[in-house]
Amino acid sequence: MISIGERLPELLGSDQNGNEIRTSQFAGRRLILYFYPKDNTPGCTAEACSLRDGMSILSDAGFSVVGVSADSASSHQRFIEKQQLNFPLIADSEKTLIQAIGAWGEKKMAGRKYMGILRTTIVTDENGCVEHIITKVNTKEAAKQILELFK
Repeated sequence: MISIGERLPELLGSDQNGNEIRTSQFAGRRLILYFYPKDNTPGCTAEACSLRDGMSILSDAGFSVVGVSADSASSHQRFIEKQQLNFPLIADSEKTLIQAIGAWGEKKMAGRKYMGILRTTIVTDENGCVEHIITKVNTKEAAKQILELFK
């Protein structure tokens, strides 16, 4: 897992439209880089919509938001359109960034163990250095949970 004080990698990946997303694009702003398991699932939709609905407050507070999952760019496009998301989603189908950050690991559901994306939110400072790592994400209150860290 990436640690507090470490810098994010420069190249984060490509978004739903194939555009490269780089850490340097967010210079001077804090970045909320959130990792989620799957487009159009209840928890992931709740988290995305919380960030969407909180975007004006987050933006006014100096934050940018980028989501990351292993879903395809076309899946991300449909998710963005359906939920009217106002931030990009990185399609990390090779799990390069997911693994580099440490958001990949063993999960348990219904007594079954399997490998998957660990819901994680990374918040950086204005220089791309990690300030906070949230591993117990409140999906319905994701924006509020982040803002509480900076009160």
